[in-house]
Amino acid sequence: MIRVLLADDQLLVRAGFKVLLDAQPDIGVVAEAADGQQALAAVREHRPDVVLMDIRMPVVDGLVATRGITGDPLLREVKVVMLTTFELDEYVFEAIRSGASGFLVKDTEPEELLRAVRAVVAGDALLSPGVTRRLIAEFAARSKEPAAAGALSALTEREREVMALVGIGLSNEEIARRLVVSPLTAKTHVSRTMVKLGARDRAQLVVLAYESGLVRPGWLG
Repeated sequence: MIRVLLADDQLLVRAGFKVLLDAQPDIGVVAEAADGQQALAAVREHRPDVVLMDIRMPVVDGLVATRGITGDPLLREVKVVMLTTFELDEYVFEAIRSGASGFLVKDTEPEELLRAVRAVVAGDALLSPGVTRRLIAEFAARSKEPAAAGALSALTEREREVMALVGIGLSNEEIARRLVVSPLTAKTHVSRTMVKLGARDRAQLVVLAYESGLVRPGWLG
């Protein structure tokens, strides 16, 4: 059972998501929160698999709450998915840099929401990949000079190649086809790269690819 915590200051939004999620045989909502402070307390109490976190909330906003979750070693297994009204919300990129596993717009199709919850738990792909790619490219284009690539020295040439492909938004299956290897081999390369770089999940690996200069804005086509 995938255990989900809903954090949103709008009761109707939480209620709608809860009905949809609880109707699934493999997903259940274990707690709700109306602000970031409540969300942090609920995460520590219930240890959910996934938190659907609104960005703009009273008391403590979703960005601060996300940092509180991703910065706590005891909550390392908890995945945070940001909820936003706009695809290019100015805080989304910072949230991903802070450890969020991806984001969804609140008016996403029900099937996409369910797919996203399952995907983030599996760690197989970024959420809403097309939109996420555009957002990361947009904010990377506005960011400072790329960080020194010294951290990548621990990677093999193949791992750098795989990381670059992850950075432009390819799935394991797409990487496998590009490199003419099996999906399992591609997934193994991705996993080893994440371990070597200390990346919490695939979303952080994308950010590291941009920040190191391994991938540059404009490569998305």
